[in-house]
Amino acid sequence: MERLTGLDAVFLALETPTSHMHVAGLAVFDPSTAQVPWSFEHVVAVYEQRLHLAPPFRRRLAPVPLGLHHPLWIEDPDFDIRNHVRHTAVPAPGGPDEVANLVGRLSALPLDRSRPLWEIWVIEGLEHGNVAILSKVHHAAIDGASGNELTVALLDLSPEIEQHEPAEPWQPDRIPSEVELLGYAATSLARQPVRVAKALRRTAQAALDVRRMGQQSSASMLPPAPFAAPRTSFNTALTPRRSFAFTSLDLRRVKAIRAATGCTVNDIVLELCGGALRRYLDDLGEVPDGPLVAMVPVSVRSDHERDSLGNKVTATLTTLATDLDDPGDRLKTIHEVMSEAKAQQQVIGADTLQEWTEFAAPALLGRAARLYTRTHLANTHRPLFNVTISNVPGPSFPLFSAGAQMLANYPVGPIFDGGGLNMTVMSYRDQLDVGLLACPDVIEDVWDIADHLHAELEELATAFGVDEADLTAFSRAS
Repeated sequence: MERLTGLDAVFLALETPTSHMHVAGLAVFDPSTAQVPWSFEHVVAVYEQRLHLAPPFRRRLAPVPLGLHHPLWIEDPDFDIRNHVRHTAVPAPGGPDEVANLVGRLSALPLDRSRPLWEIWVIEGLEHGNVAILSKVHHAAIDGASGNELTVALLDLSPEIEQHEPAEPWQPDRIPSEVELLGYAATSLARQPVRVAKALRRTAQAALDVRRMGQQSSASMLPPAPFAAPRTSFNTALTPRRSFAFTSLDLRRVKAIRAATGCTVNDIVLELCGGALRRYLDDLGEVPDGPLVAMVPVSVRSDHERDSLGNKVTATLTTLATDLDDPGDRLKTIHEVMSEAKAQQQVIGADTLQEWTEFAAPALLGRAARLYTRTHLANTHRPLFNVTISNVPGPSFPLFSAGAQMLANYPVGPIFDGGGLNMTVMSYRDQLDVGLLACPDVIEDVWDIADHLHAELEELATAFGVDEADLTAFSRAS
C-alpha cells in the first residue's frame, strides 16, 4: 500500500462531470511489420506479460472514509486485464475524421474508480490497413514524463517481441478496513503541523527571493500573473462532450529554426500554438483584448526519479505574444518570458507546489470543484489562462507493439472549465505529433486549429530562412 501524494490526490479531487482528469495517447501502428499475425488477442497477451513493468496498471484506490485524507493505492486483489483492454473499430474509410470522432467520444468517458485507473482501446479499421491503440490513464497515477516512460516500457525496439520476466511474483493486497484507513490517515495527519510550518517558512523566503529577482531583472517582460489572460470563446464553462484533432509537424524544420534563433524547441512549440490560435481567432473575427496566456506544465523530475511514477510536475504561465504581428517577434518574446519563468522556478524550488498540495483536504476540494462546475462560475471571471500547452520529449528511434511499428503517437491532454482547449505535443523520430482536445460546444471545429499549425510553421521557417536544404543536417540517421 502507498498513499497518494498531495498532487496526485488533487487530480482526483478536481474531476467533475464535465472534466475528466485522465491523460491519453493515440498511437498508430503498421501491423504489416509484425512477424506473426497481428490480432487483438496477441496485444492482450503482450500487455499481460508486461504488467510488472507498469505498476499503476494493477493498483486501485482505497479512499479514506469521509475524504479526511489522501487515498491509498493498493494492489488490486480483483485485477483482471480484460476489464481494461478493449476492442473496437472505426467505420470505413477509417480516415482521420473517423478516428478523431471515436477518440473524442472515448475521451469523454470517465475511468471506473473501483478498478485500476486505466484502459486501452485497440482500434481496427484504419485506412492503409493500420491499427491504433488509445490508452487512457488517470492523471493521479502519471504525469507526461512518467507516462512516456510507461509507454516505452510496454513497447519494443524491434518487431521481435521481448520476453520480460518479473523479478518476483506479483502479490495483491488485502483491502484495508475503514478503521485501518482512518488509522493510517490519523498517523499521517498528526505530522502535518510541522510540515505546514516548514512549508510556510520556505514559501515566504521564496516569495522574497522572487520579488528581489523581479526588481533586479533586465527582462522587458515578466511572466503573466494569474487571471491576466483575455477572455475568448473557449474560456467558458464546458459540457461533457469532447472533440479531437491531430497532426504531425516536421521536427527537423523546428530544429533548424532552433539553430537559427538560439531558442528552445519548447519556445518554438509555444509560438506555433500561439500563432495557430491567433489565426483561428482572426477567422472568427474575435480579437482578444491582450495577448493569449498559456499554462505550461513543467517536469521537475530529477535524474534519480526518472523511473518513479506519479506526478513530479509544476506549472508556469507564459505569454503567447499573440498581440504581435511578426512571428519572429512573437518567438523572441516567448523565449524571453520563458527564460524568466525558468529562473523564477529555480528560485521558488521544485517542491513548493507539491508541499502545499499535501495539505489539501480531498473532500472539501472535490466539493468546491463540483460547485464551480455546477454554477458555471467560469463564465463570470477572467480566465486563469487561455490554453494548456504541453511539450513532452519522446523517443528518436522506432518503437513496436506486438511486432507492429509505431507510425505516430498523438497525446491527448485533459481540459476543464475555463480552459476548453489542450494542445499537447510529443516528439517521435523526425516528427512532432500534436493532439488537440477540445469541447465542441465552445470550439466548433478543432481541426481548423490543427491546420493553422502547418501554416504557422511555414511562416516561421520562411522568416528565418529555413528551407529544405537546411533539413539535411537534422535528419535522423537511417
